[in-house]
Amino acid sequence: MNYKFDVTIIGGGLGGLTAGATLAKLGKRVLLLEQHYVPGGCATTFKRKDFVMEVGLHEMDGFFENDFKSKIFDFLGVTDNVDFVEIPELYRFKCNDIDFVQPHGITEAIKSLVCDYPAEETGIRLLFKIMSGVISESAKYPPQKWKQLLIMPIMPLLFPNLVKTSKISIGHWLDKNIKNENLKLTLLASLLYYHDDPYSTSLTYFSLAQGSYLAGGGLFIKGGSQILSNYLRTVIENNNGQVLLGKKVDRILIEDERAVGVAFKDNYNKTLPEIKVYSTAVIANAAIPLVKNLLPEIESKKLAVKIDNLKPACGLLSVYLGFNREPKELGVKHYSTFICGDNIANIGDILPSNQGDWHNKGLVFVDYSQVDSKLAPKGKSVGVIGAIDYLSDWDKLEDDAYKNQKDAVAKILIARLEKVFPGISAHIEYYEVGTSRTVRSYTLNPAGAPYGYAQTPQQAGGGRLPHASPVKQLYFAGAWTFPGGGFTGAILSGYLCATNVNQSIVNNSNEQSLLPDNRAVKLISTEQIALNTVELTVEKPADFSYVAGQYAVLVNVDPKYTELDMPFRSLSIVSHPDEDVLRFAMRLSESSYKKSIKSMVPGDKYMVYGPLGNFSVSTEARGIVFLVSGIGITPILPLLKELHKQNYAKPVYLFYSNKTASTTAYHQLLETIPLPSFKYISICTQDQTRINENMLKEALIKFDIFDYYIVGGGNFISAMKHTLLANGVPKEQIKIDDFG
Repeated sequence: MNYKFDVTIIGGGLGGLTAGATLAKLGKRVLLLEQHYVPGGCATTFKRKDFVMEVGLHEMDGFFENDFKSKIFDFLGVTDNVDFVEIPELYRFKCNDIDFVQPHGITEAIKSLVCDYPAEETGIRLLFKIMSGVISESAKYPPQKWKQLLIMPIMPLLFPNLVKTSKISIGHWLDKNIKNENLKLTLLASLLYYHDDPYSTSLTYFSLAQGSYLAGGGLFIKGGSQILSNYLRTVIENNNGQVLLGKKVDRILIEDERAVGVAFKDNYNKTLPEIKVYSTAVIANAAIPLVKNLLPEIESKKLAVKIDNLKPACGLLSVYLGFNREPKELGVKHYSTFICGDNIANIGDILPSNQGDWHNKGLVFVDYSQVDSKLAPKGKSVGVIGAIDYLSDWDKLEDDAYKNQKDAVAKILIARLEKVFPGISAHIEYYEVGTSRTVRSYTLNPAGAPYGYAQTPQQAGGGRLPHASPVKQLYFAGAWTFPGGGFTGAILSGYLCATNVNQSIVNNSNEQSLLPDNRAVKLISTEQIALNTVELTVEKPADFSYVAGQYAVLVNVDPKYTELDMPFRSLSIVSHPDEDVLRFAMRLSESSYKKSIKSMVPGDKYMVYGPLGNFSVSTEARGIVFLVSGIGITPILPLLKELHKQNYAKPVYLFYSNKTASTTAYHQLLETIPLPSFKYISICTQDQTRINENMLKEALIKFDIFDYYIVGGGNFISAMKHTLLANGVPKEQIKIDDFG
């Protein structure tokens, strides 16, 4: 079947979502395809323990007179459906003997800076005059390339500030107009939000971005940026459009030198066939270097001419922190605290510091407890440490080395935070590190650069890649095109691209059919299998092919409870591939997801994204030992069934640890596994010793004659792995299921 839309959008980041929502509101039939199972790109959140972790948003510039974003939000209904909270000040800057708080508001910022640096009043006022001028002129500057070329001869008259700032960096401007090195550092405290080097950061872009924060104040999306992404998705779907998640575009279809659609496949179930969709226009909200690989050779070369010499921006590293108290109760008084390295004396030291050791990189600590963020339950809070990062530092590390390096960096940065806020590290309940490699993994961004192309004087403003590509009917939206990265940049890009595309579509498609999504399934039954533990049986999606030991993402389509949670979980598949249903098991809790699960009845709907993971058993010469704790038993059941199916006769040991017998899931079933050399050792830690070296020695005699499969919490996995390695088990004989 040929599916037809007015516009197909590749990628569901803020640029693609805004473009899709805008076009849908303008009456165009939109199809948006996103390879991940959640929309938003870097505008997303994730759940860890009690905490909703904000992936990307620290602070978004607020609404003010020349803020075009506010007009977009009004058009799309964002301001009526998404709650924003105001940030109290722009930042605190702590660097050597500098301890300065920069307020929001142009007038207030000038007053504070002049108070501390009276000898530099002329330079301070000139910089803020330039910022205000750039903001005002940018609101009038035409985004269309042909209009830019048309007004080029009279640019100095119409846009004097844009012309003055277009070929110079903020670093060079400051050196020319400001003498005090501490003042320069203070003015560039938040540079890591834009670029890594003041001497290659466009003065135009810095003026526009920093000036917008100062003029409009700062905002945070209550509940996190996923709220905005989800809302934009609903705008598309409520206006005759469609958003399909977990669908990866493999190629852009070209006919008569024009983009006429895309071909895509399921990003999880690789057995499903390719689907072609046709449309009048295609918008790529993907990293533009990736788009080149989606095109046929001739069109790919056309694009390569435009982009191959462009420089990607740096990456960002984030240490996501969950606190058991609110940092504002521990002496933290500001929302954003920028901290420089000990080796910083002037702005020439910024780039070497960013490229150097983690002990001396500039960083920012964002304390979401300073506002009503709705990211943590009462009495707890969420924060994040951010710093410049480079994919090259992580790209070639093996998995174990990568994890160890992330943990080492986290400890360094937390120790540095402790120096500024003594006692804060004792209240960290959870932390997790996201690197440039993480960004690449989740967004496919080849450089791991959330800001797209670097905002250098050559690549900013009028030098930015336009929305119309060299290929007819193919357009760009997002951080890699005009005006650039960041939340506001992506939103503006999406809207401007959409208005451009809207003008190019003369006749709307009359096609009304939507693409089928085979992931939608219904709940069949819920059964209690242990104390506070349930098994869900759901329909098996058509053509859902998996192997024993894999997992899937189970999304609650219409959750009854949503507070402080995501509507999905990664869950091991309990059922064997030969079964005609899917079964999942989980411990219950008071989280919104689990409360919604308890309230569901047969017939309620889920979406299943998968299969994922590669936790399969090897049936080579060695025997098998499963080391499992808690609900980690779920992937083991289908593996045991698979071993039985293959008539596996070698020794199989299952050490299964739970607090009590009543919390031991599938206990009776495990006692009856029909493998000839199977031994089940159930450990109840309330009355027995935990799984340890002596227990394993007594049962196994020799360690290195088995393959080991470990499933459980982080501490359990670390302890078991350490025990095995200490007893001579080669690491290649140890396999860990950590949900990918």
